[in-house]
Amino acid sequence: MEENKIISGCKVVIIGGSAGSLKVLLQILPHFVSIPTFSLVIILHRKNAEDSTLEELIAMKTVLSVKEVEDKTLLEPGFIYIAPSDYHLLFEKNGLLSLDISEKVNYSRPSIDVSFESAAEVYQSSLVGILLSGANSDGTQGLKVIQKAGGKIIVQKPATAEMPFMPNHAIQNSSPDFILDANEILSLLIHINTSF
Repeated sequence: MEENKIISGCKVVIIGGSAGSLKVLLQILPHFVSIPTFSLVIILHRKNAEDSTLEELIAMKTVLSVKEVEDKTLLEPGFIYIAPSDYHLLFEKNGLLSLDISEKVNYSRPSIDVSFESAAEVYQSSLVGILLSGANSDGTQGLKVIQKAGGKIIVQKPATAEMPFMPNHAIQNSSPDFILDANEILSLLIHINTSF
């Protein structure tokens, strides 16, 4: 990773993934002691029946406070927000998160593209989007929208992904600022809004 490309001015980091991405998150999240200057939002493809299992699992692996999003949840720095199953997660200009039950996109609800595009519209250059392992093309279009709005985009190195289709598709159809493995993603996140 180029150390001269440190990310500053970030208010929200949004991470999207599908099959194989939870494993990456569980490698990264235990190493966070605090994220005082930004919020971390996670959009994972989920089965409807999973209820709050994902939130509980992630909460056990991090000292940060984990919130499952309800409609009109206020987005605050220092917290991890997890999109609930069977809703699209949207960002509002007043700092609230909202839930939407419109049609599935890329066979998914929550859809990574929907959330990435919504976040880009609100946070523009103060947004970082990260796409992890997965088996479909969800996320690619959203990354392009984030980048066009001035945000930074990061894709997991396909060779390190349990399901490389999603990151490969993103790399082939966009121009990521970084292509990183789990440890490199961790390093980048730890240094957001700081300097070496």
